[in-house]
Amino acid sequence: MSSILTNSSAMNALATLKDVNRGLNQTQDRVSTGLKVASGKDNAAYFAVSETMKGDSGMFKAINEGMTATKNSVATARLGAETVSDIAQQIVERVAFAQTDGVDRADVQLEIAALVKNMGTAIEQATFNGDNLVSDDTTDVTVVNGVTRTAGDSNNEFGATTFVFKGVNLDAIKTAFEAIDVSVAEDNDDTTKDSLSDKLAAAETQLAASITAATSLGITENALEGQMEFIDSLTDTLNSGVSSMVDADMEEEAARLQAYQVQQQLATQSLSIANQAPQNILSLFR
Repeated sequence: MSSILTNSSAMNALATLKDVNRGLNQTQDRVSTGLKVASGKDNAAYFAVSETMKGDSGMFKAINEGMTATKNSVATARLGAETVSDIAQQIVERVAFAQTDGVDRADVQLEIAALVKNMGTAIEQATFNGDNLVSDDTTDVTVVNGVTRTAGDSNNEFGATTFVFKGVNLDAIKTAFEAIDVSVAEDNDDTTKDSLSDKLAAAETQLAASITAATSLGITENALEGQMEFIDSLTDTLNSGVSSMVDADMEEEAARLQAYQVQQQLATQSLSIANQAPQNILSLFR
């Protein structure tokens, strides 16, 4: 039955065109934003999870930045400790040389004093951004190196994980070397030889302490670097996970966009044909 009041074909064609336009608009939004889930209305579950993961990724980035500053401080302190250790080795060699009969120990002491001065300069310069990790080995240094998320019944609880280490006391090593004076000894004196031997032992003790300090800082630096590498990888994994949930597949969207454009043209043509149907009724009255 044909009717001039109700055009079922046009109504169906219009509904099809609206559906096509809706899909086309959605696809254009995905192409323009690069996202298939841009808000909760697109996919509530994916949106909630992705936002949580984005927050975690941001926290890990902030933690890594904080650890970078600490690692640089430790690296600077380690370089200072290694320099002190090198100088300590030279001092030990000079004290050992002073054990030899006939050596001008006053000149040797001048060399030792110059080396101790260089050691002090290295200690003073082993500071990064105001952080001094080379003058106190009793205070704990704490740096946040991660976060934990514990799922609860009604919400998520956060916690911070920390890495704790101690600085080193290079000033104490320098002070101990300052106390070593080989110039006061006299040749061919058993007491003097015992004294020089004790001073060599004392110098070797401080050399061992400087090596321990450099090693300790090296271990700390390596631990921080390892955790930072893990956080980098974890952040990349989180970002990849978010991408897989919310990013649009551009190849797929490009193909879908072309399909919708063709469907739009066909639906528009179909609606045009359907709208002309009532005009055909006029021919019945001619």
